[in-house]
Amino acid sequence: MSARRSATDGTIRLLTGLLIAWLLTGCAGRELATRDEPGALSIDRAVILAEAKRSLGIPYRVGGTSERGLDCSGLVQRAYARAGIRVPRTSRAQFEALPRVDEARPGDLLFFATGGGRKASHVGIYLGDGEMIHAPGRGRRVTRTSLALDYWHERFLGAAAPAP
Repeated sequence: MSARRSATDGTIRLLTGLLIAWLLTGCAGRELATRDEPGALSIDRAVILAEAKRSLGIPYRVGGTSERGLDCSGLVQRAYARAGIRVPRTSRAQFEALPRVDEARPGDLLFFATGGGRKASHVGIYLGDGEMIHAPGRGRRVTRTSLALDYWHERFLGAAAPAP
């Protein structure tokens, strides 16, 4: 009886460990995967990236959509408008409405849950080479950021591709 109980206890511990590992993996979110194809940008994507680059250095402003100040979704809306593509105003609405992709290409949108929950609260434009352009928050300016930081991987929700 003792050997059977020991085997049962071992099986239960193994299954419990596997369940915990599976749950922790689910908490980590989606994998932040990118795909760079040099020379394969559509005109729309080139225009979006050019506008995002022109926005570098603009100060952060909640609700901002102009040279005077931009928030993250305002940056996206402005860059996509330059290419003639309409997107919703907020990062949450953009995340809910736009077509998802498994791998981000330059010009695609990257969504993050930075507010402590699991809803989209931040968005950036994938630049290529493992970087994004985004409006990071109060007191800062539109900037380029490396996606290699654990901060982004831990908060990543998904990518969307509204541009052809």
